[in-house]
This record gives sequence, C-alpha cells and structure tokens, in this order.
Amino acid sequence: MSDDCRIRPVALADIPELHAIRKAAFAPVFASFRKLAGERIASVAFAEAEAEQANLLDRYCAPGSDREVYVIERHGEVCGFCALALDPNTLVGEIDLNAVNPNCQGEGLGEKLYAFALQRMKEAGMKVATVGTGGDEAHAPARRAYEKAGFTAAIPSLYLYKAI
Repeated sequence: MSDDCRIRPVALADIPELHAIRKAAFAPVFASFRKLAGERIASVAFAEAEAEQANLLDRYCAPGSDREVYVIERHGEVCGFCALALDPNTLVGEIDLNAVNPNCQGEGLGEKLYAFALQRMKEAGMKVATVGTGGDEAHAPARRAYEKAGFTAAIPSLYLYKAI
C-alpha cells in the first residue's frame, strides 16, 4: 500500500465521518430503490431504510460487535470503510456494509480496501469470501469494484414488491 494510504481498525471518533460517507455513498442507491419501486411502495417499504442502515453501522462499530470494521485513510483523512463478518464454523467471510466517499471514488481506494478484507479473511482461516450488492444501475460501481477484486461467482436474486 502506498505511503499516503493506510487501513486500520475503526475508532469511535471515526463514526461521525463514517456516517457522512455512508449517507453520501448510498444516496443514489436509496434514490434508485424509490424510482424502481415507485413512490407508493417506496414510501412504505423503504421509509426507514436509511435509519436502519445508520443503526447497523453503529452496531457494527460498537465494542463487542460480531463484525470487524476497518477504515481506509488517505493523507490522514478517512475516505471509506468496510465491515467484515468472519464465520469460524462455515469458514465463510463476508464483506458487509462498506462504502467509499463519493469524492474519492475511482481512485483505487475500494480496490485497496477489498484486497485488505480478503487478506484479513485468509488470515482468519476463511475458505470462501462473499459480498452482496444490488443489480440496479446505482450498484453498478460496487459490482465493478467487487469484480475487480476477484468476485466472479454470482447468484442472481430479485426482490419483488406489490402495493396492497
């Protein structure tokens, strides 16, 4: 890793910046969901999605969490984060909630973060790595980043909605 970047465990002082990164990075995703589902469905099905994601990040960063959370810094500024789930029973590691600041995207930081995550999984004895993402256009950058990191086997999935 270059001298201007480093990856380290999350610190409690990082959490406000991680929320700002998460909010900015996922804004297009939540907008895409609303557009795809339509406002009638989205106003109900996704009404709490951002708050739920914020709570998830807080849980993952809390002491004693079952996730490992790492941040990537460039020139001392936090530019992204990645939560990892490591299952010693199944030997499957998962890249969970993660994001790179939109102002820093396209600069290889995600690639460095995912390479680190995969190495951490190997060190922990994982035999398979997994990551989930959406199939909509808003998730296309994430899919490209995961494919660039070597994720190739994919199981297509759909969530279907109906207003009732």
